[in-house]
Amino acid sequence: MTTDISGLSQLGVQIAAPTSPETAVLERVPNPHPGDLYLARFTAPEFTSLCPVTGQPDFAHLVIDYAPGDWLVESKSLKLYLTSFRNHGAFHEDCTVAVGKRIADLLSPRWLRIGGYWYPRGGIPIDVFWQTGAPPEGLWLPDQGVPTYRGRG
Repeated sequence: MTTDISGLSQLGVQIAAPTSPETAVLERVPNPHPGDLYLARFTAPEFTSLCPVTGQPDFAHLVIDYAPGDWLVESKSLKLYLTSFRNHGAFHEDCTVAVGKRIADLLSPRWLRIGGYWYPRGGIPIDVFWQTGAPPEGLWLPDQGVPTYRGRG
């Protein structure tokens, strides 16, 4: 089966990183296995955004799991979308939930969850979790594989 990529604007071309999440173009492609229940995972261990108060960089390890329906997220557009947060000021909770909702709105997946494992700010690590609802019965859900922050302990 060949996938029609004619409607994609970023794949196969050089493109500058978007300047904000609002201007980033997130694209989708048809799922070649829409009738199968499976999990797709994207891991972004070097996600960055800015503190909206101080302007200092914040760092997170994001894990995005979803059970596709008719659509898959196009990975280059996802990378560019996540990169667009580098100059975006928002709290950890806002960044994590906004990413999850944007992907869910684009794809209408059977199910989606995102784990945002943020490195400490002010000595306190913040982990943020969001999902679209209960996972479908029979979906294999591996652990996200990110240990809780232990510092030097």
